[in-house]
Amino acid sequence: MPLSTDVPTGPLALTRPADRSDKPHLPVRGDLAHIGLAGRYFVPHYAVPMPHVVKAERALRAAGKAEGEALRTLAADEVFDVLDISGGWAWGQARADLLVGYVELAQLEPCP
Repeated sequence: MPLSTDVPTGPLALTRPADRSDKPHLPVRGDLAHIGLAGRYFVPHYAVPMPHVVKAERALRAAGKAEGEALRTLAADEVFDVLDISGGWAWGQARADLLVGYVELAQLEPCP
């Protein structure tokens, strides 16, 4: 189930160390996290996911580079929620299994 995109209201507080036990499925990095994690993870920026469709079968990678470890194959027409774009790569989360990783930006197109 995808994270909520509702923006939290009220004060936020750090009450304990972040739990990163499910890191492959947790859309948080040191500089950015999914808006649904605001209030649970403290990072400088939060992003609202931008849904995109995978144009053709493509690898979801652990790093934003061609030699990055392939985590799994994204199917054509699969939805990928983009949270950040840099250097021709999109970082985000696959909706099918919530796995987090990088996809070549040229292989994605915004959902209609």
